[in-house]
Amino acid sequence: MARLNEYEVEERLERLQDWSIVDDEIVRTYTLPSFPAALDFVQEVGSIAENLNHHPRIVIDYKNVTLAATTHDENGLTEKDFQLAEACDAI
Repeated sequence: MARLNEYEVEERLERLQDWSIVDDEIVRTYTLPSFPAALDFVQEVGSIAENLNHHPRIVIDYKNVTLAATTHDENGLTEKDFQLAEACDAI
């Protein structure tokens, strides 16, 4: 997939809730009700990532889960990153 230009990134980011751009990644922190719920959420994210063959950086901090996505092969953001974000938001 081709790297998105700045306009395309902004356009897609407007469709997402609570995601932001940090250092060529899209990033969001989810707050879950508990640590076990955070682990369950990460398990769901893992399944989505495997299905899409696109894997985010995941940080678990108690009941907070931060996801960061970028496409390393393209050195920036692609449609795959936004597909992953939308799928994670649907959990």
